[in-house]
Amino acid sequence: MKFYFFLLFTVCVSLLGEKPNVLMLAIDDQNDWIGFMGGHPLASTPNIDKLAKSGTAFTNAHCQSPLCNPSRTSLMFGMRPSSTGVYGLAPWIRTLPEFKNHFSLPQYLKKYGGYQTSMGGKIYHGSNGRQKGDQEFDHVGVRSGVGIKPKTKLVTTPFGNHPLVDWGVFPHEDEDKQDYKVASWAIEELKKDRDEPFFISTGFFLPHVPCYATQQWFDLFPDNDSVLPKILRNDRQDTPRFSWYMHWYLPEVRLNWLEEANQWRNLVRSYLACTSFIDSQVGRVLDALEESGKRDNTIIVLWSDHGWHLGEKEITGKNTLWDDSTRVPLIFSGPKVKAGQVCSKPVELLDIYPTLIELCDLPQNEKLEGLSLLPQLEDANATRIRPAVTTHNQGNHGVRSEGWRFIQYADGTRELYDMRNDPNEWKNLAEDSKFRKVIEEHLQFLPKVNRAPAKGSRSRILTVEKDHVIWEGEIVRPEDPIPGI
Repeated sequence: MKFYFFLLFTVCVSLLGEKPNVLMLAIDDQNDWIGFMGGHPLASTPNIDKLAKSGTAFTNAHCQSPLCNPSRTSLMFGMRPSSTGVYGLAPWIRTLPEFKNHFSLPQYLKKYGGYQTSMGGKIYHGSNGRQKGDQEFDHVGVRSGVGIKPKTKLVTTPFGNHPLVDWGVFPHEDEDKQDYKVASWAIEELKKDRDEPFFISTGFFLPHVPCYATQQWFDLFPDNDSVLPKILRNDRQDTPRFSWYMHWYLPEVRLNWLEEANQWRNLVRSYLACTSFIDSQVGRVLDALEESGKRDNTIIVLWSDHGWHLGEKEITGKNTLWDDSTRVPLIFSGPKVKAGQVCSKPVELLDIYPTLIELCDLPQNEKLEGLSLLPQLEDANATRIRPAVTTHNQGNHGVRSEGWRFIQYADGTRELYDMRNDPNEWKNLAEDSKFRKVIEEHLQFLPKVNRAPAKGSRSRILTVEKDHVIWEGEIVRPEDPIPGI
């Protein structure tokens, strides 16, 4: 009898000490056109919205860089771009000697929590984390990508016909899309029997360009101008010249060309359609988690690496320090997370790493620069001691508080927007002396460290000299026209 009592006691202790599983869902280039975020009145994302209601949804979450590689590096390694010098699409942080042995999030979960870790799709940028010798995950699964594509581009542009600059509908099957295969990979991972807790990272490519979708997803959105976002003509007249250096000439497309080519509506519908398609893949994975019987002991975190302009500020694309480029969906659901909460506090993707450590009852990692979101996961109104900071290239920072967006560029020029009364960022208040105190309050949160671009940096890294800037490899002086504008 004593033996059975001891066995029962041992089982109970084991269950009480069981580590939660972690399912990470990442979406590429997903802005706030998500139902619960209210970024577009016609957005259709029922599965993501259902997940948001099951946990705590953050409506004021921001990336640390509006570009894939630095954003994902910051999130997975817990450091700001200004601390690593990783600002562009290269280098892979593991090529930098000082970070060669830094624990990434999956490595930390494995070492201190005994997690089995796996990655499918796009978590790091490109082939990072997949190369021979990389030990980021125990198992690396299906690759990221577009999947099936039309035989020839659907859209012809005067911008060199870059293969990524394309969108639209063409006859194909959803099952042929790479993101469908990524979701199928995650479903198979969830079916596996394991002795250890799992960390399954699932990264979707869409709505990154080229954004192709089947007709059923396009049919969710009217083929008229009601789908277009609100814009202000000549919106850039009160922004500093330096703001033009932030975004790329390719693969982004200027709004004026989109209108001239009658492609603006097509691009917007394509983006919305791809967003809804990805939502359906998120739904497939979440349904599989429910069917596995592991939902109650699984933490789910959903995020996007940065936002995307679709005509706002007269451009399409990313690489800016405005809300359309920095604001992203962020949801936590599962054990220790209060359900049905919406948090409007400014938070950062940088906070995901320390939050998961705390939710999984692991020792703190003192090298992390983010803050745990556990206070907000327990009470959405809990105090947040700092705003969100986004950096794009050395010395350019955007600070997002609850009521304001402040931007300071490397040349010292500034922007300030009253986000409560001007959510579209149409009126720059930085030169108005009435707001000097507001600027001073935000200045204190600029990063104290601004490392130069790391060795091996590439892809439109911007450097600032005394009397000129070097942009896309070209010297540009104040009196020169900005290339590509």
